[in-house]
Amino acid sequence: MSRTVLVAGALGVVGRAVHDHFVARNVPTICLSRRAPDRETTARFIPVDLLSAEDCAVRLTGLEAVTHLVYTAYTACGGPVEDAPPNTAMLRNLMAVLERACPKLEHVTLMQGAKAYGSHLGSFRTPARETAARHMAPNFYYDQADLLEAMQRSGAPWRITILRPTTVYGFSLGSTMNLATVIAVYGVISKTLGLPLRFPGTARAYEVIRQGVDAGLLAEVVDWAGEAEAACDTVFNVTNGDVFRWSGMWPHIAALLGMPSDDPQQLPLSAFMADKASLWATIVERHQLRDIPFEQLVSWPFGTRNFEREYDHILDTNRLRKAGFPGFRDSVDMFADQIARLRADRIIPA
Repeated sequence: MSRTVLVAGALGVVGRAVHDHFVARNVPTICLSRRAPDRETTARFIPVDLLSAEDCAVRLTGLEAVTHLVYTAYTACGGPVEDAPPNTAMLRNLMAVLERACPKLEHVTLMQGAKAYGSHLGSFRTPARETAARHMAPNFYYDQADLLEAMQRSGAPWRITILRPTTVYGFSLGSTMNLATVIAVYGVISKTLGLPLRFPGTARAYEVIRQGVDAGLLAEVVDWAGEAEAACDTVFNVTNGDVFRWSGMWPHIAALLGMPSDDPQQLPLSAFMADKASLWATIVERHQLRDIPFEQLVSWPFGTRNFEREYDHILDTNRLRKAGFPGFRDSVDMFADQIARLRADRIIPA
């Protein structure tokens, strides 16, 4: 089937992987982002501020061929209360344009996550199933889903798939959600200082059960969901398909980085990385890495939140398997692939 895919938020961890997936398969791809792409691409990029209805109306032109929307855009504003209005407004502004500019639109994929189950609020029932009740509002995931479903009830002909991935591992410049890069950069700094790779979270967080999802696998789910009848108007959790504990994975990551591991030592990364910009500049020069400003490379608070999570984080994926998606990733292999890619892209030393 002939498709043209529109990716909103195309420079984030998920959006970048979706872009890579469709471009590699020669699917016509249009990308929306406030920033210009940081590399060459055959995709058409449209710079737009989705928070501005006026900017959307002016800039979003030439979209008549679009058949599939993959919505991954996100703006962090401080917390659930602050995040809800702007994130809902961005989707509303975009859909207002697409409703009149995209007569061929047939499918919308909306990206959510485990926050739909309250994972950001503390311990939640695991393994979380898509049928779980909502928690008390606000949660912009709910607002965005309600917006799309209301448009359907008003006669919109397109179908919806909502994806809820667990922690996504991938690379993106300027994104707050690139945990693989957090780990790799923290490891390189530790190695340069002659230190072992110590898990910087709590001892309890070192032992709880976790899951991850490779950004490339998530992009495969996006591709499948846009074409599979079983995916229409449905919600799916997405993970690699396995589970791990940091206590088992951390020594493996250390070996991948060519350094020893050691016992956990709680280390608030925001504080302890605050004075490491000059050291990173030296590493960049010594190893001829890409000259990316240290503050744009990773989000240390994002790393700290993940490394101090002291409760199991498990999503049930039976619904996705029953619907027919066959893909999976071994999380051990995922970390190897992620670090290899960061080296190939000259983000960390080879």
